[in-house]
Amino acid sequence: MDSNRFRFRAPYSDDGGVAVPTVTKERAETGAVKPPGARDSGSSGGKSSRGGIWKRFQRSRFLVLLMVPGLVYFLVFHYGAFVANAVAFKEYVPFDGLWASPWVGTENFERMLGDPDFWHATWNTLLIAVLQLVFFFPAPLALALLLHSLSSDLLRRFTQSVIYLPHFLSWVVVVALFQQVLSDTGLLNTFLGDAGLHTVDIIGNPDAYKPLVVLEVIWKDAGWGTIIFLAALMQVDEQLYEASAIDGAGPWRRFWHVTLPGIRPIIILLLIMRLGDILSVGFEQMLLQRQSVGPEVGEVLDTFVFWQGIVGGDTGYAAAAGLFKGVVGAALVFTANRVAHRLGEQGVYK
Repeated sequence: MDSNRFRFRAPYSDDGGVAVPTVTKERAETGAVKPPGARDSGSSGGKSSRGGIWKRFQRSRFLVLLMVPGLVYFLVFHYGAFVANAVAFKEYVPFDGLWASPWVGTENFERMLGDPDFWHATWNTLLIAVLQLVFFFPAPLALALLLHSLSSDLLRRFTQSVIYLPHFLSWVVVVALFQQVLSDTGLLNTFLGDAGLHTVDIIGNPDAYKPLVVLEVIWKDAGWGTIIFLAALMQVDEQLYEASAIDGAGPWRRFWHVTLPGIRPIIILLLIMRLGDILSVGFEQMLLQRQSVGPEVGEVLDTFVFWQGIVGGDTGYAAAAGLFKGVVGAALVFTANRVAHRLGEQGVYK
């Protein structure tokens, strides 16, 4: 056998065996044809991978630059703020600073757990959160289903624009509007008085406070929440609706067996995210209406932290209450995500 030739196996030969084509050693050394098992010495896997990442970065450099402000915001005000949780374990003195303030260990938490005002604020927060979860969370889905059922694109776009608008109003404006309509001297009572009927003060009524704040949230943000649900509904295959209609399924059965399974991952994802934020029921909204019904009814954890830390100056105690709220929210997210995995859903993370 010629030592200057490499012999490769090929699938066929004239005698029914295996053909043996040859490649000269000189051609293999010059790189014209590489022998089997030969590696490219001019490149490595790591360099190629880094080069690919750099090329993708160059192609998307403008998108990356647009992402930088948001990334800096989260790094500074969310992840960087974790360091400030040390205040919950200190008797914080602003003039001494974070690290020079004396450590008190779990004293702030022990005081918090024995404070009836804290538990009263927690109870009010949980009641409002449950009402929002029951009545506000399904509201965007119901609106999205109604909008999706409209056959006129012009009517759908007009309706979307109208229900989106309240989201862009500040809570100061929203609360003022409700007070102008539902207070003891508002439009509703003026109409009832002119008609000779009994007037009602809804704004100042402690029994009506919690349903009122939930109604305000629905009016303000339900339309904005339909965006994600409408996008999910657009991904459901129309042929599934046609096939189910041919099989005799009515509107309710089509919703239950076609629409709901199609958007179930989005519903579970939003529900898990909502559970993580369940103890944040709206600081501005509650602060603006707290005085109308009193702290016994209107105090929630967000306003409790504000009055204790910002107004009262008891920063360590307020930080302990805020850290408690964050830990509870994180625990709810982890638990809900695990339950979603047990039910076969993707959840927020794996």
